Amino acid sequence: MPMTIANEMGRIVIADDVIATTAGLAALDCYGLADMAPRKGVRDSLSGMLGRENPGRGVEVRALPEGFTLDLSIIVSYGTRIPQVAENLREKVNYTLQEFLGVIPDKINISVQGVRIAGER
Repeated sequence: MPMTIANEMGRIVIADDVIATTAGLAALDCYGLADMAPRKGVRDSLSGMLGRENPGRGVEVRALPEGFTLDLSIIVSYGTRIPQVAENLREKVNYTLQEFLGVIPDKINISVQGVRIAGER
């Protein structure tokens, strides 16, 4: 469900994919994050098979009656403190969404799907 922002000048409608892409790009900029884990959806699998990178991979936007929740699936780098990576990730994604899109998620849920050793793909 797209996010709608209304003011005296009109309406702005922001698609869920825009929120997911912005959150995904912000997340990849965080220290200790090796990669985003693919969501359970088919879209991430198709993008991978076609050789295209999906910046919103690992991000799911769930609409709530008065806002939205983000679910992030991540892969962390070996040797980093997972709670610290998760806290930095929440702060970065929240700040980026507020600064660039003017929206603030109600919750940011983080699911660690794996650990990657340096040099491993």
